[in-house]
Amino acid sequence: MMILASTLSASFALGLAAALAYAVPALGSGLRPRASSMNPRLAELSLVIAWALHGAVLAITLWGRAPHFGFAQAVSMTAWLVLTVYGIESRLYPRLRAQWWLSGLGSAAVLLALWFPGVPLQREASPWLPLHLALGVASYGLFAAAVVHGWLMTRAERQIRGAADAADGLPLLTLERLTFRFVQAGFVLLSATLLAGFFFGEDLYGSARAAWRVDHKTVFSVLSWLCFAVLLAGRARLGWRGRFAVRMLYGGAGLLLLAYVGSRFVLEVVLGRSV
Repeated sequence: MMILASTLSASFALGLAAALAYAVPALGSGLRPRASSMNPRLAELSLVIAWALHGAVLAITLWGRAPHFGFAQAVSMTAWLVLTVYGIESRLYPRLRAQWWLSGLGSAAVLLALWFPGVPLQREASPWLPLHLALGVASYGLFAAAVVHGWLMTRAERQIRGAADAADGLPLLTLERLTFRFVQAGFVLLSATLLAGFFFGEDLYGSARAAWRVDHKTVFSVLSWLCFAVLLAGRARLGWRGRFAVRMLYGGAGLLLLAYVGSRFVLEVVLGRSV
């Protein structure tokens, strides 16, 4: 218990610093998005510092002396991965502008994880369990990035239809290509996560747990996998694109969100249980 308290204290201090650093570009650019007086380099530096502190919190959470995890940590890791993707893409595509609201997302995700610290990972669990959780949440992050790009794609299409100025964004075809690349990568990781849970679940979670349990998490995960499989097959075979494809993306992402985050929220917050 003392080790867990020490770990949570370190996570709290780093997390609070990360949330404050995220808030700098979020408030500086979000309050006056068209005429912000904030120095762009200061905003970028603050975002990088926040991202690094956020990553340190996640490392302590999963691989510290007393690893713990929960629905809020899954959300926090997903947000960190989305920000990682944005940091890379903003170098490749300087016209991509989503800094202020992604910073707000990062700050909110960190604060959520501070408020709900999660539960200790089982003592009998495998040392590979944190890696398995990271793999699963990585698929969350890639699908979340796909959802962000899908939303940007819908906005760009709306701007084109309304003859509005879209000079501050990426071309529609570029956004569409990026969206489905993230879907494909997320689908690969989700498939690997489900297979690992099916074949090695008992080793990962301990002998007290069956390798494959038919529960809410399993059902929603499989439904999400099927939704993304149909989406990718429909795009490859039938050329699905536009609003219909984006809506299927939203549906699959919603099912995936319910699979772990939704199930863990009910267990941890509503029912007050760890398993």
